[in-house]
Formats: sequence, C-alpha cells, structure tokens
Amino acid sequence: MTGAYIHIPFCEHICYYCDFNKVFLAGQPVDDYIDCLLQEMRLVTLAHPEKQIDTLYVGGGTPTTLTPKQLERLLKGMQEILPFTGHEFTFEANPNDLLTTDKLTVLHEYGVNRLSIGVQSFNDEVLKKIGRIHRSADVYTAIANARKVGFENISIDLIFRLPGQSMADFTDSLDKAIALDLPHYSTYSLILERKTVFYNLMRQGKLHLPSEDVEADMYELAIDKFAQAGRRQYEISNFARPGYESQHNLTYWQNDNYFGFGAGASGYLGKERYQNFGPIQQYLTPLHAGHVPVLQRHVLPRSEQIEEELFLGLRTAAGVNKQHFAIKFGLPMAELYGTTIAALVKRGLLAEDEQHIHLTRRGEFMGNEVFQAFLLDDET
Repeated sequence: MTGAYIHIPFCEHICYYCDFNKVFLAGQPVDDYIDCLLQEMRLVTLAHPEKQIDTLYVGGGTPTTLTPKQLERLLKGMQEILPFTGHEFTFEANPNDLLTTDKLTVLHEYGVNRLSIGVQSFNDEVLKKIGRIHRSADVYTAIANARKVGFENISIDLIFRLPGQSMADFTDSLDKAIALDLPHYSTYSLILERKTVFYNLMRQGKLHLPSEDVEADMYELAIDKFAQAGRRQYEISNFARPGYESQHNLTYWQNDNYFGFGAGASGYLGKERYQNFGPIQQYLTPLHAGHVPVLQRHVLPRSEQIEEELFLGLRTAAGVNKQHFAIKFGLPMAELYGTTIAALVKRGLLAEDEQHIHLTRRGEFMGNEVFQAFLLDDET
C-alpha cells in the first residue's frame, strides 16, 4: 500500500506540549499555501506515475482551522490531482472547530470518511493546563455533529501523564471516551519535546508530572479498559473495533511507502526518505518557481532498512512476519537476529512462533530497550 500525508501547519492556539511544525493562523498566507500545496501534489505525482494512493491523511497543525471555502478548494484540488483509490481518507480536527456542521459537510461531500479528533482529556482543568482551547462539552457536540453529517469512522486521542492528572482523572477520561462508543481510540504518554512550553517549564523545575510508576499504571489501565470494551490493541498506542484499524498508520508501521505533502512533511518512496522545508516561506518559494520544496533526501542503507522494519513492525500486535522479512531482505531473520530474539524471549520481552515475532505485554512497557537490541552495524 502507498499512503499520502498532507500537512496543514496552521493553529489558532499552540498547545504547550506540541512540537509539530505549526504557526499561528493569524496573518499567514493560507490561500497561497493551499495553492502551493496543490502545486506540490501535481509536481510529485507527475514524477511518480506508477504510484496509486490507497490512504490519505490530512494532519497538522490543525487542518480544521481552514474556512469551509478553503477546505473546499483544498479537497476539490486533491480530488482532481491525486491518484486516490478511495480507500481511507482521514482528516484531523479539533472539537471546537466542529461546533457547527458547515466544515463537516464539506469534508463529507469531498470523500473524507474518517475523522481523528484531538480530545486529550475530559477534565476541563487539565485541558486548560495543557493549552487546549476546547472544553469537554465541545467533544460531545463535535461527535454528535459528525454523526449527524454521516461520519461513522471516528477516532479520538487521549494523553496521559499530564500535569496535575491523577489516576482517578485518567480513569474518568477513559470511561467517558469509551461511553461514546467510537470504533477507534489512541492514547499516548506525554513526551517532553524541545522547543515546547512544557520543556521550558521542566528545565525551570516548574512542571510537575505523575511518576513513572503512575504513568505505567495509566497505560496498563487503558489497555485493559479498551480490551473490555471490545477495542483490540493493534499497535502500542492504538485500539480499534475489528475492521476499524487505521489503514494509513498501518502503512507507516508496515514500512510501506508514502508521500509527504506540505511544509515540514516527510515522505518515503522506494528506499529514499525525504523531508520538505518547514518554515512557510521556505516551503512556498521553490513552489512559486515550479520546483519541489525538498530540504533533504536520504537513501537508507540496508542496515537502516532492516532496523526500521523491526522497529516499526514490533509496534504492532501482529509483530514482524518472518517470511515477509526473508523475501524483502533476502535472508532469514534468524541469521541476523537469532541470538537477539532468543535472549529477548528468555527475558519475557518478546514472543516468537513459526511465522512472527512480537512484543509481550512486558515488552510493550520496555519497547525502547527491545528496539535498541535490534540495532545493526552499518556494514550489515
């Protein structure tokens, strides 16, 4: 499968934990950005006529900060340019952008069939502390509106290990999320990224987070509660009713190819990873001149291809398929990793059968240690 990620870098407000490529919406050349984004799609797809696109994912930033008219221009252009098979088309949204049905109607009309809504918490005090501008009541309105327009495939995100968040509070958020009876949920532990408000507060000793033990308990609670609700954990942070797994994200985890369109977006075609310019003007300038806005390209040596196959595949519940690995890289997994796998199985971090290797429950909590064990030297 081949996917395409489209980046909309505009936000009405910057959340305190976010390090994605984003800018305040006010005063930005949004219409010019949309024109150049469509120009990039034309240039890149013309250069790759052999590629069909099976999944589309519009992320940000906050894509739903665009007006209905801008959304229509973007989606109509994508429809005309991209060789999309019509499979899965996801759009990220903030709850406060969906308090009326005008934007939802445009999305639905132009083929978007999956929504990913950033909720993060159902506690209004926690939402304020992390810089979110929606409140829990907005989530219910947004989802009711989405369903009214005709969206069924809806996912929400929750974050744990947030400042001031207790175990009881996260339990409450999980219960309220599950009560919405959505087909898909994602939950992530807070990561302190450089150049964020939270990172600076941490450096100053002003950020008070739950302990690592509480963080592990929160994660385990999420796994158990989603399982009880019939949402199978198919990836470290993702849970779905059967048939509603995110096909676009599976493209990443199965190490398949994808296009990256927009400022700061990354793509992976053949054995090459590439990244676009991040700052808006640096992204727009080459496109005004008819050139692709690529900042850097990197052809992956074989060792990196193999490592990524393991790191990404082991994030999924299915794990890494030994036969697929042998066909892709021309040698059995055991030849490279037999000793490593045996040692990790003995420690209870990895499980192995005839067809797959995959993380155990214990291994999920120590994923970085497992991934570290699969690093190769560059000459492999």
